[in-house]
Amino acid sequence: MASSMKSCLLLSLAFSIFIHSAFAEVICENLPENLCAFAVATSGKRCALENYKEGGAGYAVEYTCTTSEVVVAERLAGHLESDQCVAACGVDRGCVGISSDAFMAPEFISNLCSPSCYQNCPNIVDLYFNLAAGEGVFLPALCEKQRSNPHRAMLELLSSGGAAPATVDDSFAPAPAPSLD
Repeated sequence: MASSMKSCLLLSLAFSIFIHSAFAEVICENLPENLCAFAVATSGKRCALENYKEGGAGYAVEYTCTTSEVVVAERLAGHLESDQCVAACGVDRGCVGISSDAFMAPEFISNLCSPSCYQNCPNIVDLYFNLAAGEGVFLPALCEKQRSNPHRAMLELLSSGGAAPATVDDSFAPAPAPSLD
C-alpha cells in the first residue's frame, strides 16, 4: 500500500513538473499585447510591442508582440514583468519601442531610481541600464545623484557632463540603493 502511494505521489510530482515546464516557456509571439512590453522570452531575447496598420479604408492600428534581437542576462530568460514593477518603475506596457527620451522626464528617473523599482525589478533596471549606457550615462551613478540632489542630477544628465563613464556588463546586478533615512 505504501509502495503504491509513493508511486502515485512520484507520478503526480513528475506530471506536475512536466506540465509546469511545458507551460512555463515564454514565446513573445504568443503573448497578448498587455504582457509583451518588458517581457523576456525563454530564449533570452527581449519581447517588443510593435504596431502596424491593418488595411482597409480606416487603417486600424493593430499591435503584435515580436521577439527582438536584444539578448539579456541568462537569469532574466523567461521573465514576464509584474504589474507591481511596472507601476513602481513608472513604465507603460502599452509603449511601442523604447527610447532614451524617458531619461529627460524627472519623474521617470525618480521612479526608476526609487528603492521599490531599483532594488526589486532587475529586468526593467537592466533594460534601462543598457539604454543609459548607450547614451554614455552610468545608471547607478545617475540614481545616486538622483537620491542626493535630483535637480543637479537632471542638470548633469542634460549637459552629459556629470555621469560616470558607462560600462556595459551582461552580469549587471543593480547596486543596492542607499537607505533613505
